Amino acid sequence: MHVPDGFLDAPTSIATGAVAVVAVGVALRGARRELDDKTAPLAGLVAAFVFATQMLNFPVGAGTSGHLMGGALAAVLVGPWTGVLCVSVVLIVQSLLFADGGITALGTNILLMAVTTVVVGWFVSRVLIKVLPKRVGVVAPAAAIGAFISVPAAAAVFTALYAVGGTADISLTTLTTAMLGWHTVIGLGEGVITFLAVGAILSVRPDLVYAARGVIAERDLVIKPKETTGVRSSGETTGARSSGETTGARSSGELARPLAPSEGVTARSAELARPLAPSEGVTERSEETVA
Repeated sequence: MHVPDGFLDAPTSIATGAVAVVAVGVALRGARRELDDKTAPLAGLVAAFVFATQMLNFPVGAGTSGHLMGGALAAVLVGPWTGVLCVSVVLIVQSLLFADGGITALGTNILLMAVTTVVVGWFVSRVLIKVLPKRVGVVAPAAAIGAFISVPAAAAVFTALYAVGGTADISLTTLTTAMLGWHTVIGLGEGVITFLAVGAILSVRPDLVYAARGVIAERDLVIKPKETTGVRSSGETTGARSSGETTGARSSGELARPLAPSEGVTARSAELARPLAPSEGVTERSEETVA
């Protein structure tokens, strides 16, 4: 949906350019509340992904091709304000360096693909996430539906702009039918790509998905007891007796030494180690060498 130069008259292009400047300025302020140590690097990755996928076109029939717009995807991953900035940067680079979309129509393209798709995609996905069960699994389908609806919505906005200031020799009826019809089909591809991308990130790092933050925050935190390897259920440490003896040393604190033959040890009969009574002395086992 990259609008070329001369497709809209000068007043319409100037008006859309002014709206785009205001939208980007507001997004710059809003992005400060969204960007943190996690979303800042992800925002760069999202912009790179949208740039790469917009350069790839998939056929939709009758000699027409489509490509990812990425507004809904960016909004779900890094937030709506940051999403506007990501897609706007992509469109500026494409216009200036790759002649993909006219320079005089840059404001129109930002309005259509960086503002309309983000606003519509974010609104639809957020509504679905709110009304559906609070599970992480609903975020990817909600994002896909939002992405699907955002594409024909952008086509409808372009049709309205053409009705106001279109210069091409194409009837409004023909343009409306073609734009809404083909972009509904393109929206299906947008939804599939968004579903796969968001679902892949959710499966490994759901905390990185901006739209999933509310869902994750409302989940119950369950802390499971951690069993330490090598510790017996009676609380004894491996290699040490419950009486507090450590491996290779007796409870009296003496260093390990061979026991004299004259030293006797009374065996404990079918009972665990117990504290000694004041009248009892510590006897050691005979013929035993403390390792």
